[in-house]
Parts: sequence; C-alpha cells; structure tokens
Amino acid sequence: MARPLLPSSQKGLLLELKGLQEEPVEGFRVTLVDEGDLYNWEVAIFGPPKTYYEGVCFKARLKFPIDYPYSPPAFRFLTKMWHPNIYETGDVCISILHTPVDDPQSGELPSERWKPTQNVRTILLSVISLLKKKKKKKQEGKRHFHATLLVREVSEKPL
Repeated sequence: MARPLLPSSQKGLLLELKGLQEEPVEGFRVTLVDEGDLYNWEVAIFGPPKTYYEGVCFKARLKFPIDYPYSPPAFRFLTKMWHPNIYETGDVCISILHTPVDDPQSGELPSERWKPTQNVRTILLSVISLLKKKKKKKQEGKRHFHATLLVREVSEKPL
C-alpha cells in the first residue's frame, strides 16, 4: 500500500524536525506537541550560562502556518518570564518572525524580516541570542534586575 502524499510544508517540517533531533541546536530540544500534527512543536529552552536565565528551562511553542516556509511561524514562550523582546503573552518579537512588508513605523527593513530560506534552526539561534545577554557587573546587574522586577510587579497590580 502506498504512503499518502504529504503537503510540501509537512515534508519540509518533517525534515527539519529530524535534522534538529539528530543534530540539535545547543540549548534547545524540540518535539511535536501531538505526534499527528507537524504544525505544532514544543520547544525546551535551557537558559544560557552566565546569563540571568542560567539554569532555567523554559517551555515554548512553535506554530507553523500551512504555507510554511513562505510565511513565518509563531514562537511563544509558555513559561512566564521577563525580557524586553518577549510580550506578556509570551510572544517573541524578533525581526525574522515578522512578515516581509515595508513598514516604516516598525524600524525594521524588509530584508531583516522572514524569508522562505530561513528555518527553525535560524529561529532557535535568534531566540538564544536574545537570552545570551551577559550579566552585568555584579552590583550593577543585580540592581538593574531587581529594579526591573519591581517595575514589572508594580505595573501588574490592578489600580
């Protein structure tokens, strides 16, 4: 009996998943949320050493559109965290996850945005580079980190 043909996006995602499982990106582990759904991936992200995130394991989701790789996937942290490029919802704000439109308000060039030649590996490397910002000098870093936590705590309290 012949195997059913997979849409090209599923073939590509299957190849990417196998490649990432055989040769993983350092600091990440990827699996399918549901074995029958190649469009939803679970990502485990291990906080890079010598950063504020060291020793923390974050969970995230990658959701792929049917027309992947022509449109970018959505990347969302499921673990609550604070980072200037991560919204309260967990959505990640990085240029390569934005569709390539000319939007002068964004501060991004279309060339910095998603291209079909990019892949999950480039997304993971971009996310880990966000988290790799080194700790500042001990006291300066601690003050900055605690001030950030305080601002966030105050801003989350209802008035």
